[in-house]
Amino acid sequence: MTWLDYPTYLLLATVFWSLALIMLATPRKSIFHKLIGIFLFLGLAAVLTFTISLWVSLERPPFRTLAETRLWYGVFIASIGIVLHYRWKLPLMLAYTILMALLFLFLNYLNPDTFDKTLMPALQSPWFIPHVIVYIIGYAFLGFSFLIGVWGLYLNYKGKDIERVMLMADNIIYIGFAFLTFGLLFGALWAKEAWGHYWTWDPKETWAFITWLAYLLYIHMRLRKKQSHKTALWIVVFAFITILICWFGVNYLPSAQSSVHVYSS
Repeated sequence: MTWLDYPTYLLLATVFWSLALIMLATPRKSIFHKLIGIFLFLGLAAVLTFTISLWVSLERPPFRTLAETRLWYGVFIASIGIVLHYRWKLPLMLAYTILMALLFLFLNYLNPDTFDKTLMPALQSPWFIPHVIVYIIGYAFLGFSFLIGVWGLYLNYKGKDIERVMLMADNIIYIGFAFLTFGLLFGALWAKEAWGHYWTWDPKETWAFITWLAYLLYIHMRLRKKQSHKTALWIVVFAFITILICWFGVNYLPSAQSSVHVYSS
């Protein structure tokens, strides 16, 4: 399995997920509405099949390039959207996560970032895989919390009660924050093994810490000032921006050219 096979699996996922989203608009008691779950899981299965097959083909974990991490992000955010939809019955949230997953998958089609099978020594650490996996899962949960934050701000603007929204935001962010914390810890252990230091204030490490602090601020705000819903939701929105800077934006900083976290050059 190579990136040459990717368009076929992308097409399958797009067709299955598009059918699921169309059926999402049908009456809840209709036969079409009951088929949503089948098409959601078929689309997810198509992406997972390619991802696992690519892992086997490359003979290494596909976490080296942005394209490979985007592939995993598509898998995880779609999975989280499906699970949370069946937990809270939120069709708009499900639509968002599926469309977001498709966006990342189509970005891979436009720019696959294909490289050879080899991994540089720094990426051969046993801490590499858990570090990247927990971060991608954390980003998927916190990406979902961003939509909840925007939705909550809209409802608050309309003067509607948002207690249920805040409860969802709390639960999602607590999970995402836990994964961020493990990501930082695994990253420090990986850095010690690869470069001899737990922490060097590399641009990527610095922004990862800023991201962690941003969500810690949200948690602190919710614990100390339960009624400050609007402020807490704005923190969620801006915290997600720090994730985008950490994941993508930091690569465009001048200081990133000497970063030990640039692997695709």
